Amino acid sequence: MKPEERQPLIMAQLRALQSELGVEELANLFKVSPLTIRRDLEQLERSGAIVRTHGGCVLRTTVESVYHERVAHNFKLKQAIGRAAAEEVKSGDMILINDGSTPFHLAAHLGDKASLSIYTNSMAVVTELSRFGGTKLYVLGGQYHSAMHYMGGSMTEQILEELYFDSVFMGADAVDSKGNCLVSDPGIARLTQAMLRRGKRKILLADHTKVGAVGHAVYAKLSDLDAWYTTPGIKFALLNEFRKQTSVTTVKL
Repeated sequence: MKPEERQPLIMAQLRALQSELGVEELANLFKVSPLTIRRDLEQLERSGAIVRTHGGCVLRTTVESVYHERVAHNFKLKQAIGRAAAEEVKSGDMILINDGSTPFHLAAHLGDKASLSIYTNSMAVVTELSRFGGTKLYVLGGQYHSAMHYMGGSMTEQILEELYFDSVFMGADAVDSKGNCLVSDPGIARLTQAMLRRGKRKILLADHTKVGAVGHAVYAKLSDLDAWYTTPGIKFALLNEFRKQTSVTTVKL
């Protein structure tokens, strides 16, 4: 196989897996030497298609994805929140997970829950949940926003009006000192409000660094929510004020 034939296949493999591929792994796959693969990767890197890693390569679009950067930011905090919040989910529940980077970590901890019906507007959450058997997975339609890998807009809001959930899980870009939950723009705020209207329980997943962070559009107050899972680090007096508005669980790291 010539390099011009093999290199598109390497790219197809990277796009399919959305993860790092090693030189040895690719050499075995294409039955060529590691040196041949390294030459292929050098050409693909020069073209701007991939980023070389210590032992292989990864798609440049994967590295540069805004959403994946957000999922990776404060990873351990978000992972702890996702693990704790999974206890909210009972077998047989019908739940909605929105496109926030912290709710993504909830999805990773639902593998042991039986007979779930899970709706989401996040394509990243779909990919994560597709690993689990026994779960009915539904994607909310609408306009695709490639930078953040989510579906949104008026079509998504219309679909939501036909549904009702045991629990709705959402994130936030910021929580201010008055207990307002904020996101980056009014369109996302409107979509999140539509989600909240359809949930029996409304649960915020946001670590302590979101308190006092930047947000531009309010979608709810803490008093509108049933629970908030966060991490240690909120000042004691402010945490007490927040607990007057909703149930706050500070998770163990």
